[in-house]
Amino acid sequence: MSPVTLSLSLPHIVALALSASISLAQAPPMATYPAVPLAQKGPYQYPDGIPYKVDTDLNLIRGTQIGYNICNSTTENQESLCQTSFLNSLDDFCLWAPAEPGHEVGDIEGSMIAWCTKPGHGTRLIPDGAITGVQYTKTPDYVQVVGFIDQTKINILEGDYGGEMDPHGADLRGNPMGGIMFSNQFTGQYIQGIEWHNFIGSNAFCLKVCDPRGADAPNYCEHIFDRIGCKYNAPNEARDKVFESCDGESQDFPGVFTGADGVTSTYTQPPESLGPITTVTYEPRIPKSSNCVVFESKSIFTGLPTPSPSAASSTSTSSSSQANGSSNASSRSSASASNSAAASTASDTSGAAQLIGSSFAIVGAVFGAAMLLA
Repeated sequence: MSPVTLSLSLPHIVALALSASISLAQAPPMATYPAVPLAQKGPYQYPDGIPYKVDTDLNLIRGTQIGYNICNSTTENQESLCQTSFLNSLDDFCLWAPAEPGHEVGDIEGSMIAWCTKPGHGTRLIPDGAITGVQYTKTPDYVQVVGFIDQTKINILEGDYGGEMDPHGADLRGNPMGGIMFSNQFTGQYIQGIEWHNFIGSNAFCLKVCDPRGADAPNYCEHIFDRIGCKYNAPNEARDKVFESCDGESQDFPGVFTGADGVTSTYTQPPESLGPITTVTYEPRIPKSSNCVVFESKSIFTGLPTPSPSAASSTSTSSSSQANGSSNASSRSSASASNSAAASTASDTSGAAQLIGSSFAIVGAVFGAAMLLA
């Protein structure tokens, strides 16, 4: 390089360096909250009124949406990152679960993707045999599924207490970020369920989607009791090894209970700083169910992939908990499916665990992770 060239290059280099430093100095600080909270976006029309990504916010602390919301046959595979989910019936629902194994749910709630029980939604499919029991309930105010699952088949670590997904989160971007939910059970057509919650962990799950036409949707699908699991957020009569579809009455709002003295009270969840929740000061009322029809799993879950070995079978640092309880069969009215050999199990509670007694986080408390954004 000649002296003349060098003399011209140095000022140019200095100018570039100064320009870069000024640009960095003027970069806006990282923010926490989006311009519009997830629960206030939409409602979106399915399937043609959904954007490619619901969460398009940039320069926020949690980063960008991991997946996408336009999902169809081109995205339907076991690598899908679809974040549009559904709850339609006993044989047609989706759960939020990790895209990759190896992390506790509490650490990655913002990046969960949809795993469904039926082809046709453009999502990943829950492997055949992973779900071992489920109760679907339709009530005047919401639809709900509660069940049992080998969570390692959907990339959740063995022994992970799990966590709660909902359309809010501490930063209002939802968990997962950009995740939306639809159901065809309220009007006969697909409409977006603005309020919903999904607990999963300890080989059990519950998912509730509230009718957006109801004034109490935010109350039935409350999202602030993230540490006390399905027993208190979605009281139910689900039993392992039983697959049933029921009508039901609506539950009390999560956290609201009536004492023996007839006084209605609201439970206050203690902060995580006080340590594990070892007791809860009330027992939730289990809503009555009726018109229950029992099916065999092989007759309702079809077209699902065969399970493959997964790194999710590695043990979480959390210890495993069991879902225990009794059947409360007296509050139910069951009708057997005419072609179902499983119908005889409807009244057999021997060895059957129930999520009404699930210890999602009663012992262990924080689902194995500090849920700062749940």
